[in-house]
Formats: sequence, C-alpha cells, structure tokens
Amino acid sequence: MSGRVPAKPTSARRVPRGPRPESVPLLVGRACALVGLLDIAAGVFPRFRHSRMHALAEVLPGAFGPFAAALSLSAGVLLLLLAHGLKRHKRRAWRAAVALLPLGAVAQFTYRHSLLGVLISLALLAPLLRHREQFAALPDPRSRWRALANFVLMGAGSLALGLLVVSAHPHRMVGDPSVADRLTHVLYGLFGVEGPVDYRGNTSWTVAFSLGALGLLTAITTIYLAFRPEHPAARLTEDDEARLRTLLARHGGRDSLGHFALRRDKAVVFSPSGKAAVTYRVVSGVMLASGDPIGDVEAWPGAIERFMDEARAHSWTPAVMGCSETGGEVWTRETGLDALELGDEAVVDVADFSLAGRAMRNVRQMVKRIERAGYETRVRRVADLGDAELHRVRRAADDWRGTDTERGFSMALGRIGDPTDGDCLIATAHKQDGEYGRPGEYGDLKAILHFVPWGTDGVSLDLMRRDRSADPGMNELLIVAALQAAPKLGIARVSLNFAMFRAALARGEKIGAGPVLRAWRGLLVFLSRWFQIESLYKFNAKFRPRWEPRFVVYRASADLPRIGFAALQAEGFLTLTPPLPRFLRRRTPARRPCAHGVTEHEARTA
Repeated sequence: MSGRVPAKPTSARRVPRGPRPESVPLLVGRACALVGLLDIAAGVFPRFRHSRMHALAEVLPGAFGPFAAALSLSAGVLLLLLAHGLKRHKRRAWRAAVALLPLGAVAQFTYRHSLLGVLISLALLAPLLRHREQFAALPDPRSRWRALANFVLMGAGSLALGLLVVSAHPHRMVGDPSVADRLTHVLYGLFGVEGPVDYRGNTSWTVAFSLGALGLLTAITTIYLAFRPEHPAARLTEDDEARLRTLLARHGGRDSLGHFALRRDKAVVFSPSGKAAVTYRVVSGVMLASGDPIGDVEAWPGAIERFMDEARAHSWTPAVMGCSETGGEVWTRETGLDALELGDEAVVDVADFSLAGRAMRNVRQMVKRIERAGYETRVRRVADLGDAELHRVRRAADDWRGTDTERGFSMALGRIGDPTDGDCLIATAHKQDGEYGRPGEYGDLKAILHFVPWGTDGVSLDLMRRDRSADPGMNELLIVAALQAAPKLGIARVSLNFAMFRAALARGEKIGAGPVLRAWRGLLVFLSRWFQIESLYKFNAKFRPRWEPRFVVYRASADLPRIGFAALQAEGFLTLTPPLPRFLRRRTPARRPCAHGVTEHEARTA
C-alpha cells in the first residue's frame, strides 16, 4: 500500500503586532520619563546638548535659538511629571501629552529641521491616539497640601538642577566662585535676578534663562495645584452610615471588624441590591479596604464588583487588609486577586476564660498587685455614662495618645462617645485611695479601654489609653475586668488586638525551626523596635485566645510594597502630610456619585 506522504504544514506568517493595549500606558510613560531625563541632561550639560543623542531628547519643545537650554530643561521636568500620570492611565496626562507632542514635532521641523525629532514625536503620539481608551482614569482625591508639597519638592529640585547648570560651565566662569556664591546665584536666578557669578560670552544668558525657567515652572505648578478645582477624598455621609448600620444590625455578627466600617473618613460602595457594601480609603493611589464586606454574603460579589469598577475608573491599586478566610476566598474568586496570610486576630471566648491555672499565673498576679495598690475598674456601655464623665474620658484619651496623629484604620473607630455609638463599651480604671489617689486633671481616671460592638453578643477592642504616671499593668487589669463583666452585659466573645505575622513568631521560636524561619523571626523582632509586632503577639497570648487568621488581598506581588506603604500611612505610622490647621479646613462636601455612574438614589431603589 502506497501511502501519501503528508505535506508539511506551512507555518502561517506571523503578522507583527504592537504592544497589548493595557501595556501601552506603562510603555508610553517609561518613554516619556526617558526623554525627560535626556532633555534635562541636554539642558544642563552643553556637550550633551550638541551630541547625536539629543535628537531623541527633542520629542517635546526643544532648542529654539537662545532659549534652547531653558526649554530643554523645563520640558524634561514636565515630561518626568507627566510620565507618572501616563503610567496610571490618567486622562489629564493623556490630554497634556497629546497637546505637547504635536507642538514639539512642529517646532522641531520649523526651527531645527530635525526630521528624526518629528518622527520620534509622532511615534509616541501614534499609540496615544490609537489607544486613547486606555487613558480614562479619573482624578485622585487631593487637598491643598499638594501645592505646598509641590513647592517644597520642586523648589529643592530646581535648586539642585540650578546648581548643576551654574557649575556646568567651569571654563567660561570669571574667576573661581565659591559654593556659597553659586548657591546665591541660583537663588537669585530662580527669581529672574542676576547673581554674583559671571561668565564669558553668551553663557550668562543661557544660565539666566535656565534658572528663570526653573523658577517659573515651580511657581506655575504650585499656583495651579493651589487653585485647581478640588476633588476631596470621599467621606461617609449620614445616609451611607445609616445604611451601613442597618446592614450591621442584620449581619454584623459575622465579622469582628464590621463596626470599624463606620469610620467617617472612609468611603463606601454598595452592591446593586443594597444588601452588601465595601468601605475603603484611598491612600497614595491604593484603594484600601479593610475587613470583610458588610452585609449578606450572597450579595458580596455585587459590592466587590462595584469596588473593582471604582478602582479601574481611577486607576487605583485595589487591596484589602485584614479580611477573614471566607472573605479572602470570595475576593480571590470574584476578582482573580491573590491572598496572603497577614497575621492573626486574638479572640477570647468569655465562657472559657478564667484566671485560674498555671498558664494565667502572671496575669493573675499582676491584676492582684494592681488591685492591692488601690485601683478599681468600671465596665459600662457608652450610653450609661453621663455627659461630664464622657467629656472627661474623651479629653483623657486625646491627651494620653502617644503620637500627634490618631493611629488605626482597619481596627479603629476613630472616635469615642459619639451619640450614635451608645452600644460601645468603655472600661475605665480609677485610683481610689492612698497618697496618689488625689484627683488630678481627670479626677481619679487612670486608664481607658474602648470596645465596639461585634454583632449582638460580642465586642472588638478599639483603643487602649492610660496615664503615663499610672502603675504598669493597666491594660491587663481592664481586659480582665471587661472579660469578667461580659456575661452580665450579654457578651460571649471579645476580639483583642491583631498580631501581625503571629505564626512566624510562634513557629520561629520553637525547637526545630529552620534557618529561614529563624531569620524571618529575627527580622520581625528587629522591626518590633519601631512597630508593635512581637509585643502585641505576646500581650495577646497572655489571655489564651483562639487565633483567627487574617489576610491581605492584592493584585500582583509587585504591588505589595506599595500596599504596605499605603497601609502604614492609613494606620498612622507614616505621616507624609500634616493635618490642615483648623481655620483652613473646609466643610466636608456631599459625596459625589461613584465612577460607574450609579447614583446613591438609584442604588437605594434598585
């Protein structure tokens, strides 16, 4: 049988394709950053400006007669500022680039007859126009502090670049001016005034134009940021808070962090049915949610979808801090995000708690010693406190705070004694007898613990504050008092602090732990000098709790450093911008509709 030899399949010709549309903003942003650096180098170093590489640096307005260095320098700075917005898909950055690139191409062809510069401009302009739908991100929340930050950073950058410009012409300087004279010349030049440094030939004009352009650029960008229309960070409105409280009344017992969603510096998105919600805050471009979604588990996917829509609309990095295992499963299933165990939450079951036994010996002895020193405790609902005592508690909590800023985001309510929080729990310690029992500024009040509701039969620890002059052990005393008073108040479970990386700390100190685990534990112990990592774990472990794992949900591993940085800012460990003075604060405006186009009224009636 003669068989026919099958013909070899002809390989189809591969048609060259451009980059994926979703990667265009990143590529264009990097290209603009590169060209910006080249423009800056061309404006600072005269030899580089006349080299062949400067053809690449002339994408935006370049060298026009005597203003070559000044325009090249200012264009480079603007390109660097523009590149970040292009990477983040920002619509305004796209508009600026589309307007500037043709202008640069025309200028190159008209004044320099540089065909290469025109081609490079059009090469960058083409993907911007072709993939314009990729640049649809809305503006970020911003405040007037951006103008001050821009003035400081741009001023410092202009001073550094100006010093390079002044020092880039050593062979044309008259004499050998000192560093102080050069700095003085830069400062004068930024304001358009001639300084003490002199040059031969036309170099004085080049340096003067460059310094004047840097000063003008700093002034213009600062004025723009100060007077541009404000897009303030969204806040929880009264209607949003009322809807969240309704959801918590029905489903609040599922997550111990649920009540912290009522922080009023958070925004919220609701599911189309209104039966679930996700609260968040935007920090440094990260859309940071905390805990599980609020409401019916079956409605979580709708709220999560709205959350992701909002993140895409603004080109924010989505992240969730401290969600439960169930919450992590839903987030990863619905969004394709990844989850990483962040630590454990300490939960004490009231029925199982007792001071008896060898394991509780240290806590038992500490409590007895403090009680013998003349301290007594009171555990009450906030609604049971009188106005005068509540005012004293609030003042003491503010004054005893160890930092200038209020810390906490995922496990902090951010307020005490609000009329709407009457079901919160307050445990207070008082010094009653002895020489040191005389009333002080806050009477005999020495320590405060504040708990928020966790459903109908639980509470979650919100804050711990104590007078620094009080005896050590106040927190242990008040936690024990709260646990012992819990049955009378109908409380069956108490959530204590969150212990980051608890599993690593616990396993790393056991016999047989490997070198990697021991090294990881050593790093955590080292970081505990600045962050309460090991100390919180050991403090929680005193009360023999059960540990509930908590997770961070993220999009990509490369986002984790950024998410960690944003979380430290949200928790109050890093403060990049101080709070506005009281007389400069504005009234919080009504929250604008979400970017997906559904108004709050439509969501309520859906």
